[in-house]
Amino acid sequence: MFVTHLECPKCNRTYESEAAVQLCDCGSPLLVRYDLDKVKRAVTKADLIPRNADLWRYRELLPVRNRDNIVCLGEGMTPLLHLNQLGRKVHMPNLYMKDEGIIPTGTFKARGAAVGVSRAKELGIKVLAMPTNGNAGAAWAAYCAPAGIEAVIVMPKDAPPIPRGECAIAGASLYLVDGLISDAGKIVASAVAEHGWFDASTLKEPYRIEGKKTMGLEIAEQFGWRLPDVILYPTGGGVGIIGIYKALQELEAMGWIEGKLPRLVAVQSTGCAPIVSAWEKKESESAFWEGANTLAFGITVPKALGDFLVLDAIYQTDGCAVAVSDDDILRAEELLAACEGTFVCPEGAATLSAAMELARTGWIRPEEKVVLLNTGTGLKYPETVRVAPPVLEPGDTLPKS
Repeated sequence: MFVTHLECPKCNRTYESEAAVQLCDCGSPLLVRYDLDKVKRAVTKADLIPRNADLWRYRELLPVRNRDNIVCLGEGMTPLLHLNQLGRKVHMPNLYMKDEGIIPTGTFKARGAAVGVSRAKELGIKVLAMPTNGNAGAAWAAYCAPAGIEAVIVMPKDAPPIPRGECAIAGASLYLVDGLISDAGKIVASAVAEHGWFDASTLKEPYRIEGKKTMGLEIAEQFGWRLPDVILYPTGGGVGIIGIYKALQELEAMGWIEGKLPRLVAVQSTGCAPIVSAWEKKESESAFWEGANTLAFGITVPKALGDFLVLDAIYQTDGCAVAVSDDDILRAEELLAACEGTFVCPEGAATLSAAMELARTGWIRPEEKVVLLNTGTGLKYPETVRVAPPVLEPGDTLPKS
């Protein structure tokens, strides 16, 4: 392993990486730092070619020292689909989608869980607790099972039912709260303080980012180390966009990529858009979003702990933040399925809606290479399908199409 230390991006304080550290003393999330010169000498791009098609192919840029501690369910190297028919329809011929819906547990959350749980196992963690909007809890519960770690999960009672079942069947201790993820977070924080459990809340441990950053590593490799112009990401807690930006910075420092980095776009719902509001005001942090409500439940995060890191990634890449309505999200979900046969989650569909809006305004030019991040399978959100097929009686005939 090439990890050198943990570092605070706010005050630059450093911490020993072999201790179970959570946040910096200043309250900021911590980032894992590597000796990138040593990584560069240890591995080349050509070395990756024969490796397994999972995220552990990038093991030199991941924080697990002993391979025996790796918990792997086959996560990573998800397809990068060229959306030919849809791209022509919306005047973006170079439109792509990275589809995380086929990953274990059905969402990109498996990436953060794989690395986070593997590192927790290596550090001797016995019990971890986390608040979740659903999918993260399902993923961490699944990975904790083979790791032998007890998972305590708290989620809003209005979370989609499928992730609740996933947590329960994986043996996690599941609790529902009458409120938002922020309310679940307060309950977890209290339990962590009382029982001494490890807090696996978003960005309260440094290793979830490392799993999520592999999306950025894969995008670079899948494009032959020639980067796209724009990457759109559905943003709640923001770990994915933080991770992708971190991956691109590390690849740039190693000399594996050159040129301008992709413009990163944080996509939110008009029902919960704290990052968008902060970006429009050119602020470095967001304010708590009151009355958060959207059918894209995974991005219903009123105030992200790492909001300043999300905004910095946007500013540093000349990106932007866009909010789209729930109706537009549903229309985009239907459009993706009708044109490309891909049933995506509403959070993923939001990125198409945002891309179409940015193309209409000219912010995305027709010739640019654009990547949408679909963060999960639509099969977890059957309630978003607005179809009422006609009912036939036995012996009826089908009308001519």
